[in-house]
Amino acid sequence: MDTIEVKGSIRLGQFLKLAGVVEDGATARIAIQSGDVDVNGHTELRRGSHLRDGDVITVHYPDGAAADIAVKAID
Repeated sequence: MDTIEVKGSIRLGQFLKLAGVVEDGATARIAIQSGDVDVNGHTELRRGSHLRDGDVITVHYPDGAAADIAVKAID
């Protein structure tokens, strides 16, 4: 599992861009609204959902693969 460090608060769409999972906000919106992104094991359909330290984001790819990425908050 990869871990991405973030300063302060971050929204799900921004996090996906920071992690390099998507190229832009439009692609993040499509992935999230398609149900391809889980936060802590639950499908998240809101791009603006706030993430917290320790959250685990799972991205499901069209080929059936999945990637887990953890949020690490730093001060």
